[in-house]
Amino acid sequence: MFDSEDGDWAPELDAGAGEWIDGVRHAADPFACACCADAIGETLRLAGADLAAQGRRVHRRRSRPVAPPLVVTGARILTMDPTAPEADAFVVDEGRIHWIGREADLPRSLPAGARRLDAGGRCILPGFVEPHMHLVPLAMLEAYEDIGPFRFDTVAAALARLGEVAAATEPGAWVVGRQFDPSLQTGPDELTRDRLDRVSDRHPVFVYNASLHIAYCNSRALELAGIDARTVVPAGSELGWDERGEPNGVLKGGPAMAMVVRHNPGLRRRDFAEACLRVFAAANAVGLTTLCDQATGMFQGPKEIELYRGLRASSRMTARLRFSVSQAVADRIDQMDVAWGRGDAWVRATGWKIVSDGSNQGRTGLQREPFVGTTQRGIAYIEESALREAVETRLREGWAVCVHANGDAAIDRTLDAFERARDLGLDPGGRRCRIEHCSILHDEQIERMAELGISPSFLIGHVHYWGRAFVDDIFGPEKAAKLDRTGACEARGIRWTLHSDDPVTPMGPLRCIENAVTRTMWRGGERLSAYECVPVEAALRAMTIDAAWQCHSDHEVGSLEVGKLADFVVLDRDPREALPDQLGRIEVRETWVGGEQVYPVAPDAPDAPGPVRRA
Repeated sequence: MFDSEDGDWAPELDAGAGEWIDGVRHAADPFACACCADAIGETLRLAGADLAAQGRRVHRRRSRPVAPPLVVTGARILTMDPTAPEADAFVVDEGRIHWIGREADLPRSLPAGARRLDAGGRCILPGFVEPHMHLVPLAMLEAYEDIGPFRFDTVAAALARLGEVAAATEPGAWVVGRQFDPSLQTGPDELTRDRLDRVSDRHPVFVYNASLHIAYCNSRALELAGIDARTVVPAGSELGWDERGEPNGVLKGGPAMAMVVRHNPGLRRRDFAEACLRVFAAANAVGLTTLCDQATGMFQGPKEIELYRGLRASSRMTARLRFSVSQAVADRIDQMDVAWGRGDAWVRATGWKIVSDGSNQGRTGLQREPFVGTTQRGIAYIEESALREAVETRLREGWAVCVHANGDAAIDRTLDAFERARDLGLDPGGRRCRIEHCSILHDEQIERMAELGISPSFLIGHVHYWGRAFVDDIFGPEKAAKLDRTGACEARGIRWTLHSDDPVTPMGPLRCIENAVTRTMWRGGERLSAYECVPVEAALRAMTIDAAWQCHSDHEVGSLEVGKLADFVVLDRDPREALPDQLGRIEVRETWVGGEQVYPVAPDAPDAPGPVRRA
């Protein structure tokens, strides 16, 4: 509601809106982002999945062998080192760059037993860095069929694909889909039991909305769950009903979803540690060599960190992992032996994550003014006083603080908290504190960020996939023009990055780079605030050295320099010479981590992640 006495927005709680616990809203918000979906934690619990135990049991190599020396020649190398931006040859020894420069200047004495790779004129860059994704949700979802908008434009096409999956599935086994997004797919807004009954009446059918806060199921799944007209709705969730007063298969909130999905026996067979390794392999396929999980602990608390340690001990990781622990489970994280910078080149804690509001496309991002056609200003997920205290506390402990803030009012509050910390003698800029998503930015906010040294990371898919919705339905053209202001931050000298927020949008650094360079909106091709477009060189920097810098890893990855880890990607074209709207179609030919080729890898390679097991 709006408090007319002091002109400030005050959060209004209503039925199902959640409750405040220690200054943090634990919301039953059906349109929030996937990283805070309570359904994930419920699903893991009901499946009996103990992530820490799985991390301890994961198959291990005896040790990770050091890759033999490597000499790369015949390449067009973009080093992302401003002091020596181009080269055509380099030498790798003991997993690090030993020498880099012009082939004519190759050292006469090379490491004994060095392999040679002739790049054939292809372009080589440092491995891409994904500064914001969510590992545990991806590990849970990877076994389910993707029927989302990035594969199917219409709901009819998505359901047809699910029908094909059902036809190939043994009778009685579950058919599970994911990523359904009615805001981007043409067709009905909900998948009711009647629609999913047409997919199959021989299988339980269950579909996750892309938000992971809503799901849908068919009659067979409702029967297995024992849900009928007399069912009591769990607290903090909703069941959909038809005109006869019968459940219509729509499930909102984790408890409602868990009532159904708990009956899927496939969940109990899932190996989530192996699934994490497959997520790393999928990241390698798009050129990523370092990932940063932005909400560690949200689903099983400290057990997630124990899972990471198990993955590290397996010596089978093919991507480096950085992570920000979640403020939502601060009490449990504080009991662990974890601190900023703890870890090594494979797994390291690099941030403390605070979620301050919801999502703009779900109309829960906290705004200065109401959303178009409504009186709603969004939802604050943390009280201002609690936000200020958390920022101060974690900075004093040495953490880099990463605050999720989508709406402009949420960004105001976040900057206020960082400014207060600076006035207390702390240094949020020096700690490389970040604003995650940082979606709607006004000029004066950009100035404040520059003065404080705060760095934004933009979910650039907002512009491409939801830009039209922001213009037409959510904000209107004037405010939508302030979305993901990469160009303005670049002009002001602020370091910024791009991210996918996978599973919100799929990991794909070259697609993100294209989105930032063109700012074209999906299904129409119009540009959203073309003056915010950036040169391809700036977008490449945002997904390499600047992303490494945000993740406190620029001393070891993000550029190809002597002494740094030999993480690199081989592309079939130089991005600087590609047409802007073709950047996302550049092919990743090879991905290397520590001088070891991790993509493509032969299916029978030792210790490669196993095939996906459908759950």
